Amino acid sequence: MGTMDGKVAIVSGSGRGIGREIALKLASEGAAVVVNDLDAAPAHQTVEDVVAAGGRAAACVGSVTDEGFAERFVATATDTFGGLDVVVNNAGYTWDTVIQKMTDEQWHTVLDVHLTASFKILRAALPYFRANPVDHHRKVVNISSTSGFYGNLGQANYAAAKAGMIGLTKTLAKEWGRYKVNVNAVAFGFILTRMTEVTAADGATLTIDGREIKVGINPERAASAARTIPLGRPGTPEEAAGAVYALCLQETNYVSGQCLVVDGARV
Repeated sequence: MGTMDGKVAIVSGSGRGIGREIALKLASEGAAVVVNDLDAAPAHQTVEDVVAAGGRAAACVGSVTDEGFAERFVATATDTFGGLDVVVNNAGYTWDTVIQKMTDEQWHTVLDVHLTASFKILRAALPYFRANPVDHHRKVVNISSTSGFYGNLGQANYAAAKAGMIGLTKTLAKEWGRYKVNVNAVAFGFILTRMTEVTAADGATLTIDGREIKVGINPERAASAARTIPLGRPGTPEEAAGAVYALCLQETNYVSGQCLVVDGARV
């Protein structure tokens, strides 16, 4: 018996990185998972991996910022698996530069993919929650960042979006308590993903949604960051997923409106 047997979860941005590990973890505990990614190949690979391990999964490919995506995402869960119990808003990426060089496109793109898309997904989920009450508590986990707490050089857009995720979380915890929905956030620090991997290449980029986005951290900066972490290292995607999973358990039914900081006690 898994701790999430019979539950249905949607996890945005779950073809890769932290989102993939969240999807795999929830599925390993018995949840049926709707996997989303901007690109079809990683989304379907995650689905295949879940199914190969004996779980249930379906793909909902596309950008979380597309018109009508939120409704399609929710409908994939309710139509395919007959329910919706867990929403994890994870999709997003960084597009950094100092504010005097940041374009309107950079600002709006990052806020749209992190904050506005999450708002739309949650808005789309509420009619189903209200029309289909359940005995257990439903769970929402919004992915924030320590940049939203403390700010970070070159990340005015990302920090604003992630701070907004915390405000959205606290507000919906108050609005949705009557529906037995716990709404929490997790703020990650330095987690090893394709966006933060250590690279000696100057100007390494990824193409995301048709845009060339600079990624990676040079070895000196990575070493400096690690020295500020009492645990002595960055976190892994699996460890990040574990924190999200904890907030999806029925044992945390009286935890709502909180933001769990997962950063290894970084100074």
